[in-house]
Amino acid sequence: MARLIAFGGAAAITIAGFWHMLQALGTTQPLQYVLLVLFTLTFGWIGFSFSSMLAGLLVRPPVTPAGPGCARIAIVMPVYHEDPRTSLSFLAALAQDIAADGLADRTEIFVLSDSRDPAYFVPETLAVAALREICPIPVWYRRRDDNVGRKAGNIAEFVRRWGGRYDQMVVLDADSVVSGRVVAEMSARMSADPALALIQTIPILVGGQTIYSRVIQFAGRVYGPPIARGVAAWSGDNGNFWGHNAMIRVQAFAETCGLPELPGQPPFGGTIMSHDFVEAALLRRAGWKVRLDWDLRASYEGSPPTLLDMAVRERRWAQGNLQHLRLIGARGFTWISRAHFVIGVMGFVMSPIWLAMIVVGLVLTANTILSTPQYFPQSYQLFPDWPTFDPARMKWLFAAAMALLLLPKFVAVARAWRRPLAAASGGRRRLFASALFEIVMSALIAPVQMLIQTRQILDILLGRSSGWDSQVRKGSMPPWPIVLRRHWNHVGWGLLIAVLIVYLSPGQLVWLSPILIGLILAPAVSRWSASAVLGRWTRMAGLLVTPEERHPPAIMTASVGHARRLRTPPDVLTRLGWDGRLRSRYLQLLPDPVARPAAERLPAIAADAKIRSAASQREALSFLEASERAALFSQADLLTCWSALPR
Repeated sequence: MARLIAFGGAAAITIAGFWHMLQALGTTQPLQYVLLVLFTLTFGWIGFSFSSMLAGLLVRPPVTPAGPGCARIAIVMPVYHEDPRTSLSFLAALAQDIAADGLADRTEIFVLSDSRDPAYFVPETLAVAALREICPIPVWYRRRDDNVGRKAGNIAEFVRRWGGRYDQMVVLDADSVVSGRVVAEMSARMSADPALALIQTIPILVGGQTIYSRVIQFAGRVYGPPIARGVAAWSGDNGNFWGHNAMIRVQAFAETCGLPELPGQPPFGGTIMSHDFVEAALLRRAGWKVRLDWDLRASYEGSPPTLLDMAVRERRWAQGNLQHLRLIGARGFTWISRAHFVIGVMGFVMSPIWLAMIVVGLVLTANTILSTPQYFPQSYQLFPDWPTFDPARMKWLFAAAMALLLLPKFVAVARAWRRPLAAASGGRRRLFASALFEIVMSALIAPVQMLIQTRQILDILLGRSSGWDSQVRKGSMPPWPIVLRRHWNHVGWGLLIAVLIVYLSPGQLVWLSPILIGLILAPAVSRWSASAVLGRWTRMAGLLVTPEERHPPAIMTASVGHARRLRTPPDVLTRLGWDGRLRSRYLQLLPDPVARPAAERLPAIAADAKIRSAASQREALSFLEASERAALFSQADLLTCWSALPR
């Protein structure tokens, strides 16, 4: 029934939009048919979002069985050039929670590092050493030298080397955490259902400081649960995986989720970037259940701080989702798994479709105004061909599109209005004002994101890969030169289109003004939405407040205290040379040396020669290149030799 509502409703809305647009256009030109197709895709997309939310009315929360279970659990956190104090403080708080919930005797923590730069992995190693001293459950640390497969390869290596020791694993991102109670509930649910292989929770965004991050945080908290309920309803046991804040049955994952390297060069070949969707589809293909348990709320993650930082993340996500076009027809996938792939692709492709619809509409307007109409296109034609454009029907279509776009938000606000969520967010009036603020900010940001995502899609189609950079967790307000350099083209397009509309058809400014204002104000919106000062102002004004801000979860509060204990000195690299106690703690976590061919040890050989020829530790560091410096802080013998030099 939920699938009938979600997909059947979307189909009905799409057909209705197509029919009324066809009647409104009275298509006689090829471009009108193009506009009809683009509009139908756009109308159907927002129609699916609406009908999917309606499907959530049918879902019921899963039941957690009684009894703690006996499964062995691994808490797995892959990291890559992260702030270790923040990431590991989450693990310290989670370990306390786990111990309080009685899971300490069967749970262990793994920090799986892919960091390559000593500026990151040295503090990371020392922070893990400090975590091991205060943690009530075992903590293991592994940093691999070969980053094959990126995050998916990191997890895969863990499963191959140590997975047989554990029944279940909880995968976290470097900025995410779940409570001990959620770990216990997921473990009990998975233990009670031998066919259940993956439980995905809904991470709640926390810690937003800038206006941009607070807007996303508020939207996720208020609008997110009804949307997630809808996805859970029509997904059923064929859910999706979002890569973190989920529990996985290790045996099922090991048996079914080995990922290949796609043939060809990036961006469409090479490592599968959005591996989580594929892993969920592989589990389901093998007969395992994959479920979105939307009722497990004590699951948290950070939000991107600025519009520019979000664009960097979306570039990588766009490439990963477009890669799925090569996998969507793989043998044995269920149609719901394929639907997840299509939805992921459409989430990015809709931006160029929306832009193309606007451009085609402007071209049609210009053609209508500037060309001389031909009412008698054939010789000896008795009756003229009058244009049949129906502006009244177009206005109703526009109103219907806006209703489908905004109604899910107002339904979510109305739902929160009757629940404790309104009081926990500052009261009903502030909740409503926050929703209006979010709608305005989203309207200003949407046109800019449209052009950014369109550019990203074009880059991918031209064969440009996104690479693999660490994510920005704590942004800062970019200076004017940067925002002007990044957004000058958006301003230019906004001004050009505005001038053309004023010249051709001033009446259309009413309909296009939200898009044009967003483009013209792009630099100001991008800069000021990244302001933590304005973010604090909105919080003091009671806008965009979430329950987690007013009453911080215990695990987040505990992580703040642990972050102080896990702090490393800022000069940690040079300090390792003269602080014997610090160096001893660091050496304890370095792996035992492994015999390798000389060709694979060239950076270490060069580093050894340069260290022996240096007169001091400082001079030795100045001699070393990046790979040689990494070798120095990765091998105990080199570190001991370097520390023997005078400072």
